Amino acid sequence: MRRLVLGCGSVGNEMVEELTGRPGELHVITADSGRATALRDDHVSAMEADPRDPANYPDSADLVVVAGESATDNLAAADRARARFPDAVIVAYAGEDATEADLRALREQADRIVDPIGAAADRVLDVATGGTADRLRRMVRALRSVEGKLAVVAHDNPDPDAIAAAVALVRIARFAGTDAEACYYGDISHQENRALVNLLDIGMRNLDPESDPREEFGAFALVDHSRPGVNDSLPADIEPVVVVDHHPPREPIDAGFIDLRDDVGATSTLLVEYLDRFGLRPDSRIATALLYGIRIDTKDFTREVSEADFDAAASLLPYVDDGVLDRVETPSLTAAVLDVLARAIENREQRGTAVASCVGEITDRDALAQAADRLLDMEGVNTTLVYGFRDGVVYASGRTRGADLDLGETLRDALDQIGSAGGHADMAGAQIPLGILGDVGEESTESLTDVVRDIVAGRFFETLEDAPSAPIRSSERLVTFPDED
Repeated sequence: MRRLVLGCGSVGNEMVEELTGRPGELHVITADSGRATALRDDHVSAMEADPRDPANYPDSADLVVVAGESATDNLAAADRARARFPDAVIVAYAGEDATEADLRALREQADRIVDPIGAAADRVLDVATGGTADRLRRMVRALRSVEGKLAVVAHDNPDPDAIAAAVALVRIARFAGTDAEACYYGDISHQENRALVNLLDIGMRNLDPESDPREEFGAFALVDHSRPGVNDSLPADIEPVVVVDHHPPREPIDAGFIDLRDDVGATSTLLVEYLDRFGLRPDSRIATALLYGIRIDTKDFTREVSEADFDAAASLLPYVDDGVLDRVETPSLTAAVLDVLARAIENREQRGTAVASCVGEITDRDALAQAADRLLDMEGVNTTLVYGFRDGVVYASGRTRGADLDLGETLRDALDQIGSAGGHADMAGAQIPLGILGDVGEESTESLTDVVRDIVAGRFFETLEDAPSAPIRSSERLVTFPDED
């Protein structure tokens, strides 16, 4: 085995130490005169010369290790080594200043790349518990398997946790050298969510449910939900490359890499961990979104909160834009939202600890979610459903707190036969085409409201009598991935 090392920074020096003493030849070319002298003193064949100049290379090499400190220099050396030794195995260190473009260019020349993510995983290996380092490597491997652009898809009508998790995973994907874009179906209509996206200038692609996204994207990742076609409008036969969620699924999931941990209160908490483990400092935009996502999903650290949620929030505080966060949390309420709130209170129907309210025709879908949250604050109420209709579709939003109830599965059992429904154990929604019901109320919104109320409330309360129980939150983290060859 004839081994050639081009460049000898700190990483290169460690590689030389590993290669020294093995059978075969070892030759080092470095522009660092001190390093060359030290290597020769250790009886290593070393030349003080430019590693990028093929005139300095030996006649042959079976293994070429490119290991300088500069990404630009390493790319040049790898390119010239590939031309000089076309049959050699080339291992290239990306360098301390490598960009995504550098990594992509290196992959075209090298058989294997050592980059900052891999280095971070190696450093974590010494102190990690529970397979953290292995998890990092497998996530990176899944992201790098993507050919083309990766769509990081939040659930339909995304909330702050889904929005923040999506933009954070895009950051990780791009650092891994994969082009990615945050996406969603539906609307971002809640005024606080709109304020979050607008004030932080968060770019998210609103996908067209009538088009096949596979025509544009090479692969898909899911955040804050786990099954294509369930709580999103993706084709159900898509197999995601990455799934990260804090809600346990009721059915098995097929994906390249899966991280499902129900012992945390927000998916944003999991993304904060990944950013930290990869050594990625969040910018103000991502940090503010992640903190807000954690606060909303844990209801300001009062609902299903864990120690990890507090730790994640504390780690984000130095990077958060407090001014933007204050403006996000205090948006003005529109007249449409106030009108829906008033009708939800006036039209509520309560059975036991559950309340359902039909608000009739609406102009703002997200007002339903706000009304469902407000009704949940009523004394003696732990489950709410608020619904109304617009443009030939009935929309419903539900919330539950302190009940042994999986609301997502409850709405699915109640309404899936006449529409589509689903969501999480504590918050869920449904959409029901009016269909023939529209003929009933063409000349009378009041008549249509009565029909919708009878069908939706009737099915909802009937299903509650034997509703699916909420999944038990585990004390252990669940991270799964397929076996490797």
